[in-house]
Amino acid sequence: MPSRRQERMARVIKEAVSDIINNHLQDPRIEGFISVTEVNTEPDLKRAEVYLSIMGQDEKKQRLAFSAIQHAAGRIQSLLGDYVKARFCPHLYFHQDDRLKKTMETLKLIDEVSKEFKTDTENEEEK
Repeated sequence: MPSRRQERMARVIKEAVSDIINNHLQDPRIEGFISVTEVNTEPDLKRAEVYLSIMGQDEKKQRLAFSAIQHAAGRIQSLLGDYVKARFCPHLYFHQDDRLKKTMETLKLIDEVSKEFKTDTENEEEK
């Protein structure tokens, strides 16, 4: 269970990385809706796992945006230092988070099944 200090640092990192990616990176490969979904910090606060959800036009552009963010990790790290008021800035490790995408796909499938069920029910009522 993370300490309050870890939770506070994770919250700062989450807000800062989100702001940096959306407002301070000028890479044309970064397009689509990019959201920082989760940040996990180690107890010594020297390492932070950052999970990103990227919603783009297609899978290729999402991978391209993620690789651009990984390429800009050093720049993100240096800009993060302005947000973090601590002795040192945690080293960031980026991961792609597919939970939101999978949730959207599941909701789409549920919607399709409910439409089919509604159509079947209406057909039975007409008989």
